[in-house]
Amino acid sequence: MEKLIITAAICGAEVLKEHNPAVPYTVAEMVREAKSAYNAGASIIHLHVRYDDGTPTQDKVRFKEIIDAIRAEIPDVIIQPSTGGAVGMTNDERLQPTELNPEMATLDCGTLNFGGDEIFENTENTIKYFGERMIERGIKPELECFDKSMIDMALRLHKKGYIKAPMHFDFVMGVNGGISGELRDFVFLRGSIPSDATYTVAGIGRYEFPLAAAAIIDGGHVRVGFEDNVYLSKGVLAKSNGELVEKVVRLAKELGREIANPHEARQILGLKPIK
Repeated sequence: MEKLIITAAICGAEVLKEHNPAVPYTVAEMVREAKSAYNAGASIIHLHVRYDDGTPTQDKVRFKEIIDAIRAEIPDVIIQPSTGGAVGMTNDERLQPTELNPEMATLDCGTLNFGGDEIFENTENTIKYFGERMIERGIKPELECFDKSMIDMALRLHKKGYIKAPMHFDFVMGVNGGISGELRDFVFLRGSIPSDATYTVAGIGRYEFPLAAAAIIDGGHVRVGFEDNVYLSKGVLAKSNGELVEKVVRLAKELGREIANPHEARQILGLKPIK
């Protein structure tokens, strides 16, 4: 079984310091949390960025500032910018970090009811537009799928040439409006992707660690971090993203999976080695 790639989603666009004081906003805080996750065993930093007051932004200048600061401390880590942004942003606004030519970036594969009147909109044309941009720039998409229908959309657009193989999926499970985080649903999603595809599981809230264990056993990969869950255990706030990664490393050790370093993660995902 190949080694386990751990992704750390260190801040997201919605979670606040009110939820956990360690949620990063500033450049220094982002570097601190990225380092804590990397030192614990994460090979990929899934990156949203904020202004210092916590406001989410897709501004490429802010992304570059934070990416450069992280790279100065941990040069070999894979940095995966989000193109999800926040509800209400335009396509071109969301795509700004792709202008920095990252190795990977997220590509959301469908529309979702986030709750109340919030709709995270990703039309078929939006997905095509994002897919074309990533092919043009040589960026490997992480296909964010919040439901089975989104996997089907990705497979259909792959056949039409908008998404290249081998594909890498991220099953985001337990989000309001999407598929639940039950083991039954993990098995359903897992059985719906091509045999040459890789996948990561991101369980939201209480689903984070049970789904991490399922992915470890199955041979998949795992995402944890403050974007998805701020608790180390029930009622106990995590002190850092690194603590969440450490818990996955302990699970992997008990279940017999070795942890991939960034070089090994690039080999597994088909990314070019860094010089």
